[in-house]
Amino acid sequence: MTRPDDLAALAHLSARIGADALLIQGAGGNTSVKEGEVMWIKASGTLLAEAETRDIFVPCDLPAMRRAITSGDARADQPAEFALAGSLRPSIETCLHAVFAQRVVLHVHCVNTLALAIRRDSAVALAPRLAGVTWAQVPYAKPGAMLAAEVLRVLTPQTDVLILGNHGLIVAAETVAEAEALLRRTVAALTIAPRMALAQPALADRAADGFIALPEDHPLHGVAQHVPSFAVALKGSLYPDHVIFLGPGMVALLPEERPADAVARRLAEGLPPPPVLLVPGAGALIRADASAGAQALARCLGDVLARLADGATVQHLTRAEEAELMNWDAEKYRQSLNAQASHAG
Repeated sequence: MTRPDDLAALAHLSARIGADALLIQGAGGNTSVKEGEVMWIKASGTLLAEAETRDIFVPCDLPAMRRAITSGDARADQPAEFALAGSLRPSIETCLHAVFAQRVVLHVHCVNTLALAIRRDSAVALAPRLAGVTWAQVPYAKPGAMLAAEVLRVLTPQTDVLILGNHGLIVAAETVAEAEALLRRTVAALTIAPRMALAQPALADRAADGFIALPEDHPLHGVAQHVPSFAVALKGSLYPDHVIFLGPGMVALLPEERPADAVARRLAEGLPPPPVLLVPGAGALIRADASAGAQALARCLGDVLARLADGATVQHLTRAEEAELMNWDAEKYRQSLNAQASHAG
């Protein structure tokens, strides 16, 4: 099978995007390029940052995928059904890339975008920043065929920027260079100056039971110290990868409580043990053996909430949406690959 001439250029761009924690966290995000009836897309569970050192792109049957999407075929949510070669599964968001007519599609979990896309008034907040851009927005939907269907409802041939509610950003263009330029322009338009905070000395006194303090300048410390951000974090999850790698919502360490007590409290609620704990007014703790994915998403939450405007009303994922993600086979597969990579490292 002939690879697109610009697949190497896409791999180079993907590696640079994947190394930027403000755009990509862990195994999140994906890129693709179409060549005739084949679409080459990042494999599920792989890292964009490794795009130049590992073969992470999977060729897929583009016409078959598109037929499945438009006909409502359940196979649209099984991207492995459309893989033409290799042992890796195509990204769980393969159908999302397939609905775009443009050759090159970049999907990132940009923290500046998320700080706006989690707001209930996101359309109002985004409009002045994206003036002059042909953009559209969709509300949150489960990644995969459900999200692709939402996108199809708003997509036009001219749409080249898409904001995914509680999820991220997509840009599409005919060439890798054009896609990169559009991504850079869009991110620049959405960039928000973050609030800064350092861990308080009292945080060290709460570390125990396998939990350690995050680095002094970690952005999650600001969430524990900024009352509005703390309230938003405790109320629930803001985007899918948070649920996948940190579990639903966040857990605060109560006064006089040890980390082991907070973990037991979480387990008693029938939820997975938290890899991260917020210590009100002081900062955040993380398990010393936390996975690479958990570490990346802990930073992502801090980065997003450091950019959330004071007074903004936030749209959290519902409990049903959280449960849907935790019980999804495609995400269990991605988590297993993440765990293997963390162990190997």
